[in-house]
Formats: sequence, structure tokens, C-alpha cells
Amino acid sequence: MPADKLVVAISSRALFDLTESHALFEREGLEAYRAYQIAHENDVLQPGVAFPVVKKLLALNRPAPDVPYVEVVLLSRNSGDTGLRIFNSIQHHGLAITRAAFTSGEATSEYIAPFGVDLFLSANAENVARALNSGVAAATILPSQVHDTHPGQLRIAFDGDAVIFGDESERLSQEQGLDAFHRNETEHWNEPLSGGPFRNFLAALHRLQAAFPPEDSPIRTALVTARSAPAHKRVILTLRQWGVRIDEALFLGGRDKGPFLEAFGADLFFDDSPVNVESARRHVATGHVPHGVSNSRK
Repeated sequence: MPADKLVVAISSRALFDLTESHALFEREGLEAYRAYQIAHENDVLQPGVAFPVVKKLLALNRPAPDVPYVEVVLLSRNSGDTGLRIFNSIQHHGLAITRAAFTSGEATSEYIAPFGVDLFLSANAENVARALNSGVAAATILPSQVHDTHPGQLRIAFDGDAVIFGDESERLSQEQGLDAFHRNETEHWNEPLSGGPFRNFLAALHRLQAAFPPEDSPIRTALVTARSAPAHKRVILTLRQWGVRIDEALFLGGRDKGPFLEAFGADLFFDDSPVNVESARRHVATGHVPHGVSNSRK
């Protein structure tokens, strides 16, 4: 396997639609949930919000299946018993997922480091927060509209501040206002922004892109940010210094991101702002990154 293989960990509720059984668990408890999953372990689970992303990630291995570019690992709070239905469904859908950790209700985040995970996608906000605190890119996958407008290409979109970049500029904007933010970005245009929780994942995705011809890449990325001129310059120069390629950069000046994400055809969008996330998930599959100043206020 290549040293720069991309490793993505996913929870069972992000991968499959477990709405019915999870509601039973919350309503009647663990034993009822266990009995239900065992009784239905040969009933195939339907795809969840992140299923199309996982399918496209694994499809990147087709040119050289013996030397995979991507590995997807299942991290589940199910037990081995209740997890059998999940693995049966993985097999039915033809997903090349062979590694898993079933924790019987315990936090799954302890297994992120041993698996060498670059990105963790989960429906459990607590596990996501633990992963972020350990320095791994992570997002809470929310119920969203899911579209596949580019079947042969994986399209991932990122917010900028507090996701790819640190939240210092966003904090200034919220605490001192937009004028102070623009003044700061103009004065410090030649100083690179600090890295946010998704910087390393973006770099890993960039390395993966480099394995394919630029004119026919199966991966396309976009930066979708509320920034506008003159605050765009610092972003562009920071990415240039990092040596990271972003295929599209949308500087929206505060406009609603949802229609632009739909126009881009995002398979998955990452944003820290609860307000932006609520808007975006009406258009595309969305992951909330609970990081930075937008998530520190009660």
C-alpha cells in the first residue's frame, strides 16, 4: 500500500440509514435494539447520507486495486452481534470495507489513531468532538439532501475559516465586526493563515489528486467561503504557500452557500457554522465541524 494512502473512518449511522433502529434504541433501550438487529440481520440496510461519498472514494482504487489509494474503516458503537447486519449490508452493496471496530456503546474515537485515520465521519457529535480534539479532521454527518450530479467524480467542498484555516479571523469578525476583519486581512495579506482542523485532510486529498491526470481527475475540490475581496488575497496566498490545490474558489461575501454548493455538485460539504450547515444541508450532503468560535458560544 502507498505510504500516502488516504484513510477514512465512518460510523454505521453515517454509512447506512439506521433511522428506524436508532429510534427504537432511544425509545426502548439496548436489548430491544439488539433483538431487532439480530432478527433483521439479513435485511439489507439502505444507503445513508455519506454512502455515495464512500462509494466514490473506494472507486478511486479501481485503476490499481492491489495498491489502494483509499481505505475506508468502519468505526461503530454496535456490538459484534448487532454489527453483523452492517457487515452483511456492506457485502450486499459491494463496498470494499474489511476493517472495523465494534465498541458496544463505548466511544469509537480511541481507535482513530491506531487505524491512521485522516478523516472521521460520524452521526455522533460527541465522537466527532473527541476526534477533533485529538487533531483529526472530523465532521458530524447530518440528515441532508443528497444528489449525484457527477457520477464519475468525487466533489468535496470546504468552508475556509475554522475548517481549512484557523478561526482567528472569524473570531475577530464576530468580536469586532466586519470592518475590523477586512482591515486586518488587508494589513496582513502576506502573512499565511494558520491551519485549521481540515488542513491535513485537504493536503492528503491533494496528494491523492496528484496520482491522476489533472485534465481527467476523479476528484474535484472547492473552497466555498463567506469571504470576499479584499479578504480573498490572504486565502489564495496561504494555499499557494502550503502547496495545496483547490480546483474552485467561491468568495460569496455572505451570500447563502446552498445554491452555490448545489451548482458545484458537492458530494459533501464541511462547515463550522451551525447556521451555514442548516442552510447547506437543504441542498447537499453536509458535515458539521464543531470547531472554533462559532461553536464556543452558548
